[in-house]
Amino acid sequence: MSITTTHLIRAAGVSAVVAGLLFCGVQINHPPVDLAFVSTTEFAIRQTMKICFTLLSLIGITGMYLSQVRKAGALGLIGYLILGAGFIGMLTLEVAALVILPAIVHTSPDYVSAAIGVALGGRAAIDVGLLSVLNSFVGITYMAGGLVFGIALFRANVLARWASIMLAVATPLSILIPFLPFINQRLFAVPTGLALIALGSSLWLTFRSQDAVAESRSLPEPAVAR
Repeated sequence: MSITTTHLIRAAGVSAVVAGLLFCGVQINHPPVDLAFVSTTEFAIRQTMKICFTLLSLIGITGMYLSQVRKAGALGLIGYLILGAGFIGMLTLEVAALVILPAIVHTSPDYVSAAIGVALGGRAAIDVGLLSVLNSFVGITYMAGGLVFGIALFRANVLARWASIMLAVATPLSILIPFLPFINQRLFAVPTGLALIALGSSLWLTFRSQDAVAESRSLPEPAVAR
């Protein structure tokens, strides 16, 4: 099978679906994040799922944007760049949490506690360096990028419009997370995950049908009996 642009965009759709499933799945029975949890195998597994989520989401939104560059226009480009920056920043945070925090949890528990507090939207009791700045950057770009990109997808009208609206609404609502009980914080991730699943499915189905039309046109004409 030859690799075509259509195949790559459909693969991006699959990536978005898997990303959404991971984002929803990682929230299930998620224990409170504290010093005891950081040193467990479950923490490592969940962090790995979050890292895969950010990578696959970045691939997914790239396919969504490239599938409708002209229709999305300047708003689509701006939304894609902002949301993409948010996912890259999120990837940096999740990798750092997986690699660094378990290694220093016993030697520097105060720093780990402060880092956890910052990640959950609170204030650090001690200086955590640029971690607070990076966390704020991720929050702003994730919420603003999701809003703008969702609106651009809705206006382009290539993928499922209801899923575009869900993305545009769900990501900015993350600003409420620091003010909610822990159990509700986890539920707030579900709409974004469902939006990614729906948009990824719509992307795959849209370009599957286009691929089928292109293949039918390339078939040789049947021989006419004489």
